[in-house]
Amino acid sequence: MSNDARTPTQFATTLQIVSTVFFTFLCYLTIGLPLAVLPSFVHVDLAYSSVIAGLAISVQYLATLLSRPYAGRTADAWGPKRTVLCGLVACGASGLLVALGGVFSGVPWLSLVALILGRLVLGFGESWVSTGAIMWGIGQVGPANTARVISWNGVATYGALALGAPLGVALDNAYGIEALGGAIALSGVVGLLLARIKRATPVIHGERLAFRAVLGRVMPYGMGLALGSIGFGAISTFITLYYASHHWDNAALALTAFGVCFMGVRLALGSSIARFGGYRVAMVSFALEAFGLIVLGVAPTGFTALLGAALAGAGFSLVFPSLGVAAVNLVPAQNRGAALGAYSVFLDVALGVTGPVAGLIVGAYGYAEVYLCAAVAAVAAVLLTVWMSRAARARAASEAQEASEAGKAANSAKKTPQAA
Repeated sequence: MSNDARTPTQFATTLQIVSTVFFTFLCYLTIGLPLAVLPSFVHVDLAYSSVIAGLAISVQYLATLLSRPYAGRTADAWGPKRTVLCGLVACGASGLLVALGGVFSGVPWLSLVALILGRLVLGFGESWVSTGAIMWGIGQVGPANTARVISWNGVATYGALALGAPLGVALDNAYGIEALGGAIALSGVVGLLLARIKRATPVIHGERLAFRAVLGRVMPYGMGLALGSIGFGAISTFITLYYASHHWDNAALALTAFGVCFMGVRLALGSSIARFGGYRVAMVSFALEAFGLIVLGVAPTGFTALLGAALAGAGFSLVFPSLGVAAVNLVPAQNRGAALGAYSVFLDVALGVTGPVAGLIVGAYGYAEVYLCAAVAAVAAVLLTVWMSRAARARAASEAQEASEAGKAANSAKKTPQAA
């Protein structure tokens, strides 16, 4: 049989990837469903401050941060399938806790405790499903398709957020937050049943690097990711309250616009990373995100704010894969889960810090200033990427010179015995 006959078609490869990142879609559907509901529920229904409302959302990212390194190591050592299964159980359990938060709404502190516990459990589920699904996909279609797996995983992520936010608002308006919690639990159960019947990939054996060593290698890339993620954190946490402060309608559509533009750019321009290089794509992406955040911050109308969110989503779209492929490839194959976890930690840190810090900014200055500060962070990410690009070119030139000198030395050594 020829090699061409054994090579899967492009469509078959894409189908393999999509069937795996579908679990990421279900995971982030459980995240997106309460995203536009919980801030208002905590701030309005439970009568807590904007800082507490931000904390109720951001505590999920703290749990993701703390569990991400273990998720990466588990995917390397136990296999991605088992990692995804554990994460989906947590996602479903978070829905039950959200429902309890609605049941206990008459006792605000008890309701808040249930919601925060739900966010913590969901954060654990997010890290294990997202890390495991990417490694599962790479294991199925090979390391050469790493960029495609990461890109499709992002499409699943923000597609779920785009669908989940308005769907969650509709469920809450029609049936209450208890029904919303039930929908979250159902999504986790469906994912668990489907993941159980999907083929596992073999575990790659070899020396495992310490997480600290892996973290040190991916740190510059992770810092760029963190700076670019602040805008998304500000939008996901405070966009509903920002709209409400201006008496604008349809705040959930801003999250949908962010997600739709994110997916559109991933699908249409995902190949640009291979064509133009990750650093160039990252620079343009950060710049576009900064512009969108400025538009959002100075928006005079709800439609203008929606346009700003859409531009920010388009800019943020290629940030993760443009820097992430290089980060994952910095370590041997048996440590790629750890590298992906270490890289993603910076995203978790940014999202975890954004909520409470942005809440303080809101209390001192207002909602618009949150998005303007996020724009400054995106501009800083542009400058960091310029530095990383120059450093990478310098390293490549140095390595090429060393290789050339080594080649000359080898040729000289071969000629010496002949001359004698």
